[in-house]
Amino acid sequence: MLQERTIGLHDGGTSFLPAAAPIAMPQQSLWDRRGRALALKERPRRLLLRRIAVIGATAVMTVVAAREMYEVLEVGGLTVPESLVLAIFVLLFAWVAMAFVSNVIGFAAVLGGANKALGIDADSALPSLRSRTALLLPTYNENVNHVFARLQAICESVAATGQSHCFDFFILSDSTDPRIWIAEEIAFCRLREKLRADNIFYRHRKENTARKAGNIADWVTNFGAAYDHMIILDADSLMTGDAIVRLAGAMEHNPAAGLIQTLPVLVNGNTLFARMQQFAGRLYGPLVARGIAWWHGSEGNYWGHNAVIRVEAFASQAGLPTLRGRKPFGGDILSHDFVEAALLRRGGWGVYMAPSLEGSFEESPPTVLDYALRDRRWCQGNLQHASVLFARGLHWMSRMHLMVGIGSYITAPLWLSFLLLGIVISLQARFVRPEYFPSGATLFPQWPAQDPVRAAWVFAGTMALLLIPKLLGFIAAAVGRSSRFGMGGALRGFCSVVFEVLLSALVAPVMMVEQAKAILEILAGRDAGWQPQTRSDGSVPFAQLAWRYKGPTLLGVLMSIAAYAISWPLLLWMSPVIAGLLLAIPLAALTGSPSVGRRLRAAGLLWTQDERRPPAILLRANEIAAAEAAPPAENPFVALAREPRILDQHYAALKPETGRVKGRPNENLVIAIARMADFDSIREASDALSDSEVRAVLNDRRALATMMSKAAEI
Repeated sequence: MLQERTIGLHDGGTSFLPAAAPIAMPQQSLWDRRGRALALKERPRRLLLRRIAVIGATAVMTVVAAREMYEVLEVGGLTVPESLVLAIFVLLFAWVAMAFVSNVIGFAAVLGGANKALGIDADSALPSLRSRTALLLPTYNENVNHVFARLQAICESVAATGQSHCFDFFILSDSTDPRIWIAEEIAFCRLREKLRADNIFYRHRKENTARKAGNIADWVTNFGAAYDHMIILDADSLMTGDAIVRLAGAMEHNPAAGLIQTLPVLVNGNTLFARMQQFAGRLYGPLVARGIAWWHGSEGNYWGHNAVIRVEAFASQAGLPTLRGRKPFGGDILSHDFVEAALLRRGGWGVYMAPSLEGSFEESPPTVLDYALRDRRWCQGNLQHASVLFARGLHWMSRMHLMVGIGSYITAPLWLSFLLLGIVISLQARFVRPEYFPSGATLFPQWPAQDPVRAAWVFAGTMALLLIPKLLGFIAAAVGRSSRFGMGGALRGFCSVVFEVLLSALVAPVMMVEQAKAILEILAGRDAGWQPQTRSDGSVPFAQLAWRYKGPTLLGVLMSIAAYAISWPLLLWMSPVIAGLLLAIPLAALTGSPSVGRRLRAAGLLWTQDERRPPAILLRANEIAAAEAAPPAENPFVALAREPRILDQHYAALKPETGRVKGRPNENLVIAIARMADFDSIREASDALSDSEVRAVLNDRRALATMMSKAAEI
């Protein structure tokens, strides 16, 4: 449905937005819907057999491992701590085994060649589109220069395909910092003039209700009827025009598809931590994606960005409810993407992965600390899914995705409990006098013991399941000429794999403690909030790192003392975990250092093909970011006073103000007007206002005009 674009006046006559095209997006009920998930018209063949194979192989491996672990522990009869260890081991092993099976399948699929499902074939000519697609870029207090540099690169890449007439671009701002808000408006107007494009739009929400999910829903209800599809980006997303056109073409080719998710590749990593994440994602990510695409099929998942969604399906099925209860479990759904995918599938729409489509990129948090802060919010969002897990009508695969999301965080306290219980059992055997002849008739004494040889084999088997997928990822990369060149050759690539495995092993215990702490905070009722993500390479002061990671360090000290008190072999066995905890502070400082990352790059470690042969769009985005002077995040009133034309557009974008909020007087506006009256200078008047008062003035035409009347000196 390629319609003529209507550039009109919206919200008072501004060119910031196109003419309104509203569509209903009813809030979905999790409990009133009855019956099963609607059937799909088209599904991958033999999908049920694939799932039986994956789940069956996982079950067989888990049963064998559980039997072996039972033989390890039951030598002298199972005690309560040993029974707990066995139960936790079974859960954790099943988790590892399923990932292993899926990765092995992914390895075979990668060696088998590109996945051309959904009609996506990178070797064929670009499809000629008949539909209209909107690219939505939600942003929240982000670096304005970087956001608009990436957007410009995307717009230019789409234009190069010759099909830019099929796409509109929307910057959907939820920025609460008024300096960033006005800098976004200035950058938007400059970008539109530079590209001479009438298909780039900007909308700033007065209230960021329901965060990113609410931001997208607000766009859908106001403009969604004019578009067939929408491609959701993140503030750090980058996609080539080729990938964007092929995604839109895949939606046209698959009318039963509601969502198609790409595999974003991490780029622009400079710190050691970011480069480690970047290397691991590039090497092991294709195996993960191809594996889950093989057996998830039409019941895939959504990762929140770099995906194309059918607007009709999303509007009719994915209106998110507000969860009952108080935060952190109630309120707005934080990890909305999993739930939206489940609701789309419940409504009869397919959710797919396109694992072989190149040209989808994002960035990694630069430090362990930044990763942990983001992970804390994700942890809360995934634990919220416990309230969605048993919603009526969900497909069983959708419930599995929700369970996997929950399990990805529950496993952290399980691993920690497993380690601590192991120490308790060892302490009990070392210091508690055993009862060789318990009450009751017995001919032989009961010796408290475990089978050390069998235990070593169980440990070796578990480690093999964790490490073999990394080896398979290396083999798959070494086979491909481009990926082998990208990692610097097979030998250098293997050294990078070894380095990444060792570094990840040291970081893993710290992340285990952080996630266990996050779960305890959530259970205690502490809300994570929603803070802007750090995407720069700014270093964190060592004192801050020392304070943040004193807990893991102290735990490492206590565990090492306990292990040493029992035996040297136990201390050696636990040394990888203990070392990671004891080194938490220097490790956080080292991995967050851009200089260390640069030295490793110079040494040829952790190279990726996107680093050695950067795609054109990545080079272009970085070139724009480096060359363009960012609109200064300065006093927003001064910035508008210097840009009269943008000021006029800002006026036009404002809705008529009533001076009231939810029926009550807008206190921030009243206070701001009173304070402004005491000053004749725009700088003095604006400096006297708080950020909330500045926002109130920027959202009110009369108050803003009063402030601008003080701008004689600008």
